Amino acid sequence: MSVLICTLNEEPNLARILPRILSSVHEVILVDGHSTDGTVQVAKQLRPDIRIIYQPGEGKGDALRYGIQQATGDIVVTLDADGSTDPADIPRFVEPLLRGYDFAKGSRFRRGLPRKKPKHRILGNWIIVMTFNLLYRTFFTDLCSGYNAFWKSSIERVNLDSADGLEDEPLINCRAKKAGLRMVEVGHFDLGRIHGDTKAPSWRQGFRAVRTVVRERYAR
Repeated sequence: MSVLICTLNEEPNLARILPRILSSVHEVILVDGHSTDGTVQVAKQLRPDIRIIYQPGEGKGDALRYGIQQATGDIVVTLDADGSTDPADIPRFVEPLLRGYDFAKGSRFRRGLPRKKPKHRILGNWIIVMTFNLLYRTFFTDLCSGYNAFWKSSIERVNLDSADGLEDEPLINCRAKKAGLRMVEVGHFDLGRIHGDTKAPSWRQGFRAVRTVVRERYAR
């Protein structure tokens, strides 16, 4: 198993994540977007065996694609670097993969509304996922969770390239669905960002996600 974390100036948040990842995992990969704080140094202190790589481009989508390419585990698990995802849930994501699924996608809403999530972001997620469900005939509750797990051999069947490198989880979900991957939704608690602000304004992020969902549905 490869645990993949994409970072950009997340130094104060790593203490909630890295020490809680079981030492038995095959590798922990930190894909850094050329942070200007002590993200890389703190990561090495918290987890001496961590593998540090630097993304070649910009945006979380670019970092995810590069990290997946570099992962050597049979299973890849992605965690958010802001402390909102709990590594203790990793076994819950791996279990459906061992039962035959290709992709276990996270949902912050299957276990109730996140307490720390602003109402406008909850509304935005509802618009995004309802658009997806309508166009792809699914019954998902979340399309933007950064907590996901998949067989590397399965995700390699999916083209994850994008024009600007910024498109992330919505793009991956769209193309995984169109590629015929067996997907299942796994609920997890959203613990909320600890320090700092989100890297993308909510309105811009939401608009991009809806545009991606619609475009991908009708693209070849």
